Amino acid sequence: MSEDKIPHFHEYFAEWIALYKQGAVRPVTYQKYLLALNHLTKLAPTLKMSELNKRNYQSLLNAFAETHEKQTTTDFHHIIKGAILDAIDEGLLTTDPTRKVIVKGKPPAVKKLKYLNQCELKVLIKNLTLKSEPNWDWFFLIVAKTGLRFSEALALTPQDLDFTQQSIKITRTWDYKSHLGVFADTKNISSKRIILIDSRLNQQLAELTKSLSPDELIFVKDRVYNSTVNNRLKALCKKANIPVISVHGLRHTHASLLIYAGVSVASIAKRLGHSSIKTTQETYLHIIRELENQDNDKIIQHLATLD
Repeated sequence: MSEDKIPHFHEYFAEWIALYKQGAVRPVTYQKYLLALNHLTKLAPTLKMSELNKRNYQSLLNAFAETHEKQTTTDFHHIIKGAILDAIDEGLLTTDPTRKVIVKGKPPAVKKLKYLNQCELKVLIKNLTLKSEPNWDWFFLIVAKTGLRFSEALALTPQDLDFTQQSIKITRTWDYKSHLGVFADTKNISSKRIILIDSRLNQQLAELTKSLSPDELIFVKDRVYNSTVNNRLKALCKKANIPVISVHGLRHTHASLLIYAGVSVASIAKRLGHSSIKTTQETYLHIIRELENQDNDKIIQHLATLD
């Protein structure tokens, strides 16, 4: 192949995305590929495929890592590595420049979960305006009592509610970021699940949705903006004089209360739709450690009584 016909790395990656990923992955995943393309174009605008080797690939990753955390850099590496491996299969590269690459990155920022304790949640619920028709206050109550993700709760229709079994079936999400708004797949296979609810909420939802058609969205009537919903929750928190949290914070609140209640991590992971127990453990590590310390104190106190 003549030099003028050899594509730049970012050009090959753009073609690879269009050929193998467009229409084959979820829209949110496809956006990650486009974002990676944007970074690649800025970091290596003149790098040609024939020039791609272990040294300049490592330099490329190092440049990305200067402004991103290690996990983000790892994700970026895995995304573009897929295209590189295909380029090797096509004969555009003779060796794998990603072999034994060193992934660096900025130290992760300290992320503190924002959630309410049981007393604060009770105060919030008392301040909800639960009308006879669905509103965002009903939305907050459902998320607080189920731990649903924002997009999962938006996708709820009456046919997802089983009043006999007192449960909610999660099979899809609502892509609220899309201009038109469409149903989308769940975050992972584990996110397709059935969540049990208490009898009080079950009765409330039966009454709330009785006039809705089975396939009618309960909460989405127009374009939904995450900021609008969170602003409503923020106003409620301030009115109730409790810490301000987001809708996602209600999901954390639900999980943390279950942990404090002694529910197993495995059951919580299943209820939240996590892909593995490890995700749950890592997300709520500080709470789990706090309870372990309390358990250790109980163990020592119990052993002391044996003398």
